[in-house]
Amino acid sequence: MATYKKRGFKPKNKAEEAQVEEHESTTAEVFNTLDESASRTEAWVQKNQNYILGVIGAVAIGVLAYLGYHQFIRKPKEASAANELFYPQQYFDQALNSETEKDSLFTLALNGAEGKYGFLDIIEEYSGTKAANLAKYSAGMTYLNLQQYDEAISHLESFSSEDDIMGAMAKGGIGDAFSQLNQSEDALDYYEKAIAHSENEFTTPRFLYKAGVVAMELGKKDKALGYFERIKEEYPNAQEANGVEALIGMAQN
Repeated sequence: MATYKKRGFKPKNKAEEAQVEEHESTTAEVFNTLDESASRTEAWVQKNQNYILGVIGAVAIGVLAYLGYHQFIRKPKEASAANELFYPQQYFDQALNSETEKDSLFTLALNGAEGKYGFLDIIEEYSGTKAANLAKYSAGMTYLNLQQYDEAISHLESFSSEDDIMGAMAKGGIGDAFSQLNQSEDALDYYEKAIAHSENEFTTPRFLYKAGVVAMELGKKDKALGYFERIKEEYPNAQEANGVEALIGMAQN
C-alpha cells in the first residue's frame, strides 16, 4: 500500500522514505508529461493556425450563407410562388364546375393568362418550392382532364406528397391515365399504390373499386373479390358500396 506525504509527515523508516520518494518521482513525471503534451499541442496549433482559422471561417460562412439564403431568397421565393399559384388554381376550379368551357379553362390553368403564370410557368420558374410541387399535381390532373394521358403521368409522377388525400389521388390519377391508355397492368399497379398510400373514407373505397374493376378485366377474380369485399366490410357507407354485392357475385363466379 502506497504511503502519501501529508503535512508534518515524517517517514518512520527507510522503507517509508523510499515510498515517499517514489511517489514524488511519479508525480513529477506525470506533470512533466502533461507539460510536454501541452507544449506539443500549442506548437501544433501555432503551426496550423491558418488552416484552423480557414476551416472555422469556411464553416461560419457556410452557416451564414444558408441562413441568408433561407431568409432572403428561399422564403420570399416560396411566398411569391404561392401567390402566383392562386391564379391558375382559380381557372382549374372553374373548369371543374363548368359544363361548356372546360377545355379552355384547363388550358388557361396550364399556360396562364393576362400576364399571370400558369401551372407550367410556376413549375419552371419556381422549381424546388412547395408551390411548384403542388403545380405538378394540378398540371397532372389538368392534363388528365384534357385526355393528354402521357403528360398527366409525367407530371403526377414528379409530384411528391405524404398527404393522405393528395398523395393517394396522384397515384390514382396515374392509374386512371394508364387505364385510358389500355395499360391495365400498370393501371392496377398504381391503384394498389393509391390504396396503400393511406386509408381514409374518401380515396380508399374509390381506388378499391377501380382496382377491383381492372382486376376483373385482367381475369384476376380472386384479387378483385378481395377489393370488393373490403368495400363491403370496411366502407359500407361509401358511394362505391352501392351495387358492390353484384360485383362480389361476378367475382365469385
